[in-house]
Amino acid sequence: MLELLLLLGAALLVNNFVLVQLLGLCPFIGVSHRLDTAVPMGIATIFVISLSTLITNFINTHLLEQFDLQYLRIIVYITVIASVVQLTERYVRFASPLLHQLLGIYLPLITSNCAILGVALSVADYALPQALAVGIGAGGGFTLVIVLFAGLRSRLDEKSIPQPFRGAPIALITVGIMAIAFYGFKGAL
Repeated sequence: MLELLLLLGAALLVNNFVLVQLLGLCPFIGVSHRLDTAVPMGIATIFVISLSTLITNFINTHLLEQFDLQYLRIIVYITVIASVVQLTERYVRFASPLLHQLLGIYLPLITSNCAILGVALSVADYALPQALAVGIGAGGGFTLVIVLFAGLRSRLDEKSIPQPFRGAPIALITVGIMAIAFYGFKGAL
């Protein structure tokens, strides 16, 4: 149990896929303008990463490794991720059309979020509980960082920033400072 908590905490803080491995930056930068879109995107990403990690780990263990088909891993994983994203999008469209409209193109773009594929590939050889812990931690880490960044970004928009630094430059500088701050967790776990 302690091992699962350590894996979850490490994926959440120490090995954050956005700030440490620089995966998933497209939806991270694109959806983090407002807190009301960042939170649902983070929750959808937690769901997609967790479920995709669970399914891909099961397929890898019981099909790909059993029949020596590891060379199909990426194709199978992308298919699973796309299917999970489609299910998530349909649910969001049904449950909250306004939220679906707010997230716009970024919800289906979770399919191309390299963080999801990166997590699935990085835990391919883990046992199912460990893979799920890392998946939940990685999704939680994405959510934590996107919510913090959306809060910072809303405050940055209110401040007077020199013209050359407005928009993407100040956003990337802020992400860099956040990455340095998260680096401080390295010795904690």
